[in-house]
Amino acid sequence: MKNIYSTLVLMFAFVLFTQAQVPAGMGKSDPDAKKILDGVSAKFKAYKSVQAKFNLKIENASGKNIGNKAGTVYMKGTRYRITVPGQEIFSDGSNVWTFDKSSNEVTISKIDPAANSITPQKLFTNFYDKDFLYKLNGMVKLNGKSMQEVELTPIDKTKAFHKVLLYIDKSAITTTKVFEKTGNKYTYSVNSMVTNGNIADPVFVFDVKNYPGVEVVDLR
Repeated sequence: MKNIYSTLVLMFAFVLFTQAQVPAGMGKSDPDAKKILDGVSAKFKAYKSVQAKFNLKIENASGKNIGNKAGTVYMKGTRYRITVPGQEIFSDGSNVWTFDKSSNEVTISKIDPAANSITPQKLFTNFYDKDFLYKLNGMVKLNGKSMQEVELTPIDKTKAFHKVLLYIDKSAITTTKVFEKTGNKYTYSVNSMVTNGNIADPVFVFDVKNYPGVEVVDLR
C-alpha cells in the first residue's frame, strides 16, 4: 500500500520537527517576524475546530507544473482528518487510521506521545521556534492581495529543502512555498477555512461499515 504519509510529507514538507538547536555563528531570527508568527499561532490555538480546503502545486526546477493535489482537512483539539484523492487519514488523538483507496486497505497505528510526529495542527502553531531561523521580507502581492512574506531557513542543513516562504493575511497562513535543494518547488495554498464549526467526533474515526470489503491491518 502506498503510504499516505508520503503525500503528507510533500504537503507539509517544512514541518519536520527535529528540535534542532541554533549553531553558534548562524545568526538570529527577526523579532518582527516572530511577532507575526506568534500571532498566527495564538489565533489558531483559540479555534475550537477548523475545516479547510487546500491545494498543493508541485513544480520542477524548470518551473513546469508536475502535479496538483486538492483536499480537505478537519481539526478539533488533537483530532484531525485529511482527505486527498485516493487517500485519507483519520486520528482521534490516540489512534491513526491510514486508508488507501486503490488497495482498499486501512492501517491502524497507535500514537506514541513521545514521538514528535507531524500533525496538521502543528502547521499553524509554534513549529518555527526551534527548527528555523526566520525573517520578515515585508509586504508583497500574491494573487492580487497584499500579504506579509516571512522567510524561514532550516537550522538543520541536511534537510531536503533550503527555504520556506510563508504568506500571511490577517494573522493566517494562506500560502506556503517550499524550495527544495533539487530545484523543485511545492506551493501549499489554503483555499477556504471555516473555524469554530460543529464537527462531530465520529468524523475523526475510521468506520469500517462505510468501506465495504476493506482490509484492516492493525499494528497497535
